[in-house]
Formats: sequence, C-alpha cells, structure tokens
Amino acid sequence: MQDILSLIQDPSAWIALVTLVVMEVVLGIDNLIFISILTNKLPPEQRERARRVGISLALIMRLALLGTVAWIVRLTEPVFDIAGHGFSWKDVILIAGGLFLVWKATKEIHHNVDPADHNEDFIAKSATSGFASAIGQILLLDLVFSVDSIITAVGMTPHLPIMFVAVIAAVTVMLVAATPLANFIEKNPTIVMLALAFLLMIGTTLIADGMGFHVPKGYIYAAMAFSALVEVLNMVARNRRERKRVH
Repeated sequence: MQDILSLIQDPSAWIALVTLVVMEVVLGIDNLIFISILTNKLPPEQRERARRVGISLALIMRLALLGTVAWIVRLTEPVFDIAGHGFSWKDVILIAGGLFLVWKATKEIHHNVDPADHNEDFIAKSATSGFASAIGQILLLDLVFSVDSIITAVGMTPHLPIMFVAVIAAVTVMLVAATPLANFIEKNPTIVMLALAFLLMIGTTLIADGMGFHVPKGYIYAAMAFSALVEVLNMVARNRRERKRVH
C-alpha cells in the first residue's frame, strides 16, 4: 500500500503511466482493425457481443501475462541458432503471429478481389462456423501483440501497478472504439481494403522483427496515418461528387 501511495505522489510515475497508456492504445490499433474485420463476418446480432467478449477475454489474458512478467522477460533470451542468428521464444511468437496475420489478410484480400470464389475465404468460413471460432482467433492474435507490448512496457517502467493501469485503460479505449470502427469499415468498402493492407504490412513487420530486422513502429504508424488521410480525402471527394450529381 505504501509503495502505491509513493507512486501516486511521484511525478515521474504519472509521466510513465501516460506514456504507457498512449503506447498501448497505439499498439492496440493493429488488433482493433483485425477484430473489426473478423467480427463483421459474423451475423449482425452476434458482432457487438463478439467484440465485447473477445476484448474482455483479451484484457484478462494480458493481466494474467503481466502477473508472469518475470517469465515474459526471459522470452527474449536466445534458445536456438539458425545460420548464426539466435532466436528467442519472443522471436518465434512474432514470426508465427506475423505469418498468421499475413495469411489471414491475403485470403481476405483475395476474397474482396474475387468475391465469387467463396471457397478461398478462410475468414468467412471460420467466422460462420461459430461464435467461438471468432473469439479464438481474436485471442490468438492478441497473444502475439500482448507479449510484444508487455516486453516494451517492462523496458519503460519497472512498476507493475503502472503496467496494470495502462493495460486496463488501453483495453477500455478498445472496447469503446471497437463498434464505431467496425461500423465505419463496413459502410466504406474501400476502407476494408486499406485496413487489410495495414494488416498485411503489420504482419510483415512482425516477421521482420522476429528475424532480427527491427522496423521502428513510428515509420509504420506514420505510413498508416498518411494512407488513412489520403483515403479520407478520397471519401470526401466522392461524397461531394455524389451530392453534386444528385442535385
């Protein structure tokens, strides 16, 4: 209790908390895009419930992982070598998650380009096979992002209470933003393709990180923000042309 009170009175702890919350929210954008695309494949009456259940279970998983933070940190230690390069369990998780994300995004892009070929749409098949399947996929990908974000958080602050508060705050933002983002993506088909391209890029970045080629996340998010801005301008231009045509 005394440690918590000392943290509350420490200005540097508040700075670390704000920084961690912002970082967790930004890192959560990747996960939120995936959740939006995946749950939009479910029947309309199940979508919002799937988002809430998936994100809530993801919060529980992240808090549980924080409780094993000493073990998580050890995941960065090399466990085997390939061609002279040491790979840790963190690298293995990032590579596996990146491959999973690239595969998912590629399959869905294929379906959007050729919607008649439903047999190739893995996401549609798995989502329609049941509510539990969508939840499982949400948790699987969140595990990858959780390990990465927790290791980053440990490097920013040694205080577990700050990490717990930051994770809870970031997941609360995800819960609030999940449905509006999913609805926006569903109403704008061009946004779907842009979001899938983001997932493809994020998956490739995860694979590169796991292979030892670190790509600064600032470049990734700057590219995503620029692409999103261009698409917003295109949407504004299309809406104005449509209004002009109607009048």
